[in-house]
Amino acid sequence: MNSNDPRDLAHTTREHPGEAIEDARNWPGYALIGVAIVALGLTLVAAGYGFAGWAWIAGIICVAGLLGGTLLVLAEHRRIKRLENKSLSEPMGH
Repeated sequence: MNSNDPRDLAHTTREHPGEAIEDARNWPGYALIGVAIVALGLTLVAAGYGFAGWAWIAGIICVAGLLGGTLLVLAEHRRIKRLENKSLSEPMGH
C-alpha cells in the first residue's frame, strides 16, 4: 500500500472508514473551518456591541476560513477518489 493512501483496507470491508480521522491531510481544512466558526461568533458579538470595524474583520476571516477549509477538504477527497480511479459523483462509499 502506498504511504500516501490513507485507506486501511486490511481491517475493514468499507471503502472509506474513518477517512476524516485517518487522513491527516484533511486536518488543516477542518482547522480552517473551526477558525471560521469561531470568527462567525466573533462577528456576531462585535456587530451586537456596535464594533463595525471588528465585525468586518472577523466576517472576512470567517468567509475566507470557510472557503479555504472547504476547498482543502474537497481537494483531499478528490485526491482519494483519484487514487481509486473514481469520480466524486459515484455513489459507492461515502
